[in-house]
Formats: sequence, structure tokens, C-alpha cells
Amino acid sequence: MCMMKIVLAEDDSDDKFFFVYFLEDRQDIAILNCVENGLEVLEFLNALADDDDLPDMILLDQNMPKMNGLETLKLLKINSRYSHIPVFVYSTYADLNLTDNCLAAGAVRVYQKPTNKDSYNLMIDSLIETINSSK
Repeated sequence: MCMMKIVLAEDDSDDKFFFVYFLEDRQDIAILNCVENGLEVLEFLNALADDDDLPDMILLDQNMPKMNGLETLKLLKINSRYSHIPVFVYSTYADLNLTDNCLAAGAVRVYQKPTNKDSYNLMIDSLIETINSSK
């Protein structure tokens, strides 16, 4: 089984806790880092000296301070070092407008924020399946 390395950008401490807590038993993912906003995503990635240490996917909360998910996504996709990394956006309010804008900017998918352990696991299953099917 291949372990997927994830960077999570989530500013809400409860949502971050649920993400880590609900998924701690999974053997197919490793959370490399949980950051608070898009600027911290870029700082974390820029600090990685070796491209082999880059994540297999990035999951961005849309509503974050300093730099939201869509703004972060756009910067990731114009940077040749990071543009190949699949980026997913999730939000409490994942409406059609947000979905269209994120997909147009290069997101692989946009998700409604999960609300329980089962829905977190279903989202991660979907992320992994999407990445594996594109290889």
C-alpha cells in the first residue's frame, strides 16, 4: 500500500482536530503538516529542500485568513515546482460558484466539509482514488 503524503491548510482548530482524529487510524495517508493559511502552505513547501519530500496532495480550506484556498491554489498552479501536485479545496459552503472557480484555477475537486468520521474517510478515499486514477 502506497502512503499518500498530505499537507492540510485549515485555520479552524476544531476542523483540524477532527481531520487528524478521524483519520489517525488510516495506513494509507500521512499528514506532513497542518498549517493555518495559504501563506503557511507556501512557506512549508518552500522550506522543503528535496522535491522527493513534496506532498502527494494538498487540501485547502477555502475560508482562511491571510490567503484563502482559491488564492493559494492559483499561486501553487503557477509555480513550476508545485503545479503538478493535486490540490483539493473544501469548504463549509461549497457552492457552484466556488466549485467552478476552483476547478478553473486547477483544483482537482471541491468538497463540502465532512461532518463525521465516515464522511472524512469517504472524502479521503475519494481523494486517493482520484489521484490514483490519474496516474
